[in-house]
Amino acid sequence: MTPNEYDHLRGYLKQQSGLVLTAEKQYLIESRLLPVARKAGLASISALVAKMKEPGQSVLCDAVVEAMTTNESFFFRDKTPFEHFVDTMLPSMLQARSRERRLRIWCAAASTGQEPYSLAMCLKEQEAKLAGWRIEIVGTDLSNEVLEKAKAGVYSQFEVQRGLPINHLLKYFTQNGDTWQISSTLRSMVQYRKLNLLEAFSSLGQFDIVFCRNVLIYFDNPTKIDILGRISKQMPADGFLVLGAAETVVGLTDAFKPMTEKRGLYQLNGAAAGSGAVRGLATGTTGAPASAFSSAAPRFSVVPR
Repeated sequence: MTPNEYDHLRGYLKQQSGLVLTAEKQYLIESRLLPVARKAGLASISALVAKMKEPGQSVLCDAVVEAMTTNESFFFRDKTPFEHFVDTMLPSMLQARSRERRLRIWCAAASTGQEPYSLAMCLKEQEAKLAGWRIEIVGTDLSNEVLEKAKAGVYSQFEVQRGLPINHLLKYFTQNGDTWQISSTLRSMVQYRKLNLLEAFSSLGQFDIVFCRNVLIYFDNPTKIDILGRISKQMPADGFLVLGAAETVVGLTDAFKPMTEKRGLYQLNGAAAGSGAVRGLATGTTGAPASAFSSAAPRFSVVPR
């Protein structure tokens, strides 16, 4: 791969996914894109770059972006954000939303589904407190491949051993040979959609809680500032933002303020709350048919996928 070809790939990946690769990351491109080249019947990265420049190669170009996207994820990753979810965010929302009894959560980098399903398990464990509530979890990601895995909810023995408590495994999963599938009840609690954070996402509606963990670290500062600004416009004044342990809003935006002694947890500064963002999806004010929100339901209900 020539320096010009490497620069072409760096520029393309930055434009399409926001991924910033420094000059010394050439080895990463070679290790991840050689399998893509070979699958396409191409002998080298140079041949891959040449093919990408031809008209009508959108499928190949998408495969290149997906191959370069980091999809590391596991259940209850870093533990602390989920403790904050149960101990801080949910109690706050239970009080603040006691009249409307509606809660929307967005996992902006859902990957293979472990994060949104971890939140779904947290909610199921709090089921007694959520009787009559209407709750929606939306998981988005750039990669079709990881979203298909997330929708299926099937994980290897290794994947379920990473962070998942044994009692949750036995309670919420069914074993099938060497794999485990999360229950249909939990799968139905999460809607998955393909989304590039570089593109407009206002159609998703407004969210009370946004998990945007371990994705901003791959972007440059202008891209981080843009994404954080657009997220802030789709949250109510009392909404919560959760970032990864290596991420922060400090020095990037005044829209959010860190919560004292709550690492990775942020709230909007009062004047920054979005105006004009609709609650629910673009299909209506709630994002689902009214029948999905029956207040007579003995348990909390979820927006159907």
